[in-house]
Amino acid sequence: MLTILLILTAVFWGIAPIFDKLAITNSSPFLGNLSRSTTITFILLTITFLTGKTKEFLQISPKSFIYFALSGIFAGCLGVFTYYKALQISETSKIVPLAATYPVVTALLSVIFLKEPVTLSRFLGILLIIAGIWLVK
Repeated sequence: MLTILLILTAVFWGIAPIFDKLAITNSSPFLGNLSRSTTITFILLTITFLTGKTKEFLQISPKSFIYFALSGIFAGCLGVFTYYKALQISETSKIVPLAATYPVVTALLSVIFLKEPVTLSRFLGILLIIAGIWLVK
């Protein structure tokens, strides 16, 4: 099941930049992010109401809500804005791989803030990502 989910995630995330590039050529990063966020909000609220998850949503702890909100601000707002701006400036085939290097940042911050261990395989993975950045550049 995990493999199927990861394959679907890669496919969905691989499709999205094509639509992003087609849309951003005639719009602004702000309006693109607003359109994307409005659509996602509508879909998620509809699913929440149709599945009866409204009460469960309202019971999310304040601490978890703040963390989800911060994640949304950094990834969904600021990250998408800068990604759209980069798409306006350069080729999709160059921007997407470079933007997908965020696991390096996550790995480093996970060690610092979540006290996760630095394993040899993680270290080698980070080096491979950095090598990939150099190759795409």
